[in-house]
Amino acid sequence: MKRCPECGREYDNTMAFCLDDGAELLYGPASADEPATAILGAYSVPPSGGYSPDDNATKLLGQNTAKTETPEGAALNSPKAFNRRLLLASIVIAVIVIAGLAGYRYLNGANTEQVNSIAVLPFENRSGSGDTEYLSDGLADSLIYRLSQLPNLKVSPTSSVMRYKGKETDVAQIAKELDVDALMSGRLVQHGDDLSISVQLIDSRTGKLIWAEQYDRKMVDLLATQREIATTITQKLKLKLSGEEKGITKKYTDNNEAYQLYLRGRFHYAKRTRDDLLQSIDFYKQATTLDSNFALAYVGISDSYTVMASSSYLSAKDAIPPAKSAAQRALEIDSALAEAHAAAAFFLSQYDWQWKDAEREFQIALQLNPNVAEIHYRYALAYLLPVGRVDEAIAEIQRALELEPASLAMGANLAAAYLYAGQRERGLEQAQKNYNLGPDHPAASAWLGIAYNVNGKYSEAIALGDKLPANNPTALWILGYAYAKTGRRSEAEATLKKFKDLEGTQYFSRTFTAGIYVALGDRDKAFAELERSFEERESYLTRIKVDPFLEPLHDDPRFKDLMKRMGLQ
Repeated sequence: MKRCPECGREYDNTMAFCLDDGAELLYGPASADEPATAILGAYSVPPSGGYSPDDNATKLLGQNTAKTETPEGAALNSPKAFNRRLLLASIVIAVIVIAGLAGYRYLNGANTEQVNSIAVLPFENRSGSGDTEYLSDGLADSLIYRLSQLPNLKVSPTSSVMRYKGKETDVAQIAKELDVDALMSGRLVQHGDDLSISVQLIDSRTGKLIWAEQYDRKMVDLLATQREIATTITQKLKLKLSGEEKGITKKYTDNNEAYQLYLRGRFHYAKRTRDDLLQSIDFYKQATTLDSNFALAYVGISDSYTVMASSSYLSAKDAIPPAKSAAQRALEIDSALAEAHAAAAFFLSQYDWQWKDAEREFQIALQLNPNVAEIHYRYALAYLLPVGRVDEAIAEIQRALELEPASLAMGANLAAAYLYAGQRERGLEQAQKNYNLGPDHPAASAWLGIAYNVNGKYSEAIALGDKLPANNPTALWILGYAYAKTGRRSEAEATLKKFKDLEGTQYFSRTFTAGIYVALGDRDKAFAELERSFEERESYLTRIKVDPFLEPLHDDPRFKDLMKRMGLQ
């Protein structure tokens, strides 16, 4: 067995040079601090028949290069003959090396190319029941999560692969769209307590099967089977694990029933409707009841409440305290869980306004796992934008989109970051592009309407606002501001009355109404709304420093005082 002294990759004895970096292969261990006998060169001869630095050059050609007693001996040992033989030997060596490389590639086929990226497609549910859909979706989602812990592997996120759910698998096309080297797909069948999972991994560059396996297990073995599959993938792809506790095999819970409840929670959380988020919280709480040390389930509770607040389903005062409690519990259980630190950072910034502590928690989360798109995204929105570091915020959202390119929410908020940075035209361009990808997505339509208003395209803003659901707070904000800026005061005031009618039945941010009052030129009422937003600890208020709709208030002492009370001045 030989090894490369540079990268440590192992080869059989027929190879001479490393296929990755071209370094000459050595016999035995490649560590520099091991004894010399372990690192003889690829062309070294064993000591009994080898040469020392004092040997003459002719010994490089082997034992048969010694001078003979024939009459032609002198000619054979002339400098000219020696050079010819040296050239011939070099050619022979080169041919051997080339043949060895070709043979190695032939014998190893697709395995010679490193797989640097992978997509885990939604598993096909063959159980014949929609009640087990959470299992097929959850298994793929969990494998994505575990594989994402590997620092040297790009893994397509759940949001990117879910659009292929229920569709025929065209390996080449999907791989091209997702820009990955390998695709994993599978089927799941549940009959009572029996579970059958079939999995295959295909090199999308060659179409060759890397690995396939069928697992016939009991439902109680679901957790262990998931870890087994993830570990096998890393072995088949020859990926290196790093870190003291490897996320790929880490046990987040030993309770199979709690784990299934967690999968149900993830299933509903992904849908993002008010009812689904409430259901996700219920499932997560059931999971923590069965396993009080299930840190990821506590993070799920925290994230669901956070989204409830940011989506105007609950006020910050109602949503953030339970989100905070759950995140703190997750940290108590597992201080090395990146998502728990990110959840803590969110409430520290959006509710407690403890900016330095929030940044510290975000930095810890990014150090623990830099491959989670949501952490980069939240870092930008919850910390960098509020403190005015807009260029860094843009870079973080762009990084999040590299990790999760199909996220319409992130694409919409990239437009927001451009607008906050004063890049109005670029913000409109991004908002329009994102809206074209998903016109029904709430964030996509909201930020396009906002971008229209920031760019003075009020007729376009009104046209879009009219398409949105009636009495939608974001739609009312877009319409009210556009009416005010175009002199349609009565219509702007009518939207403000609609906001008032929503009180007690639907939560909305007071920064929306404050922006409309600013457009109407009524500063006193604008500040009255901002004070109510301050009392409610609303998350939108944290962007007061960069909000373009509030810019006319910047020279007012009341604005500076508000900024100071929030720790932003």
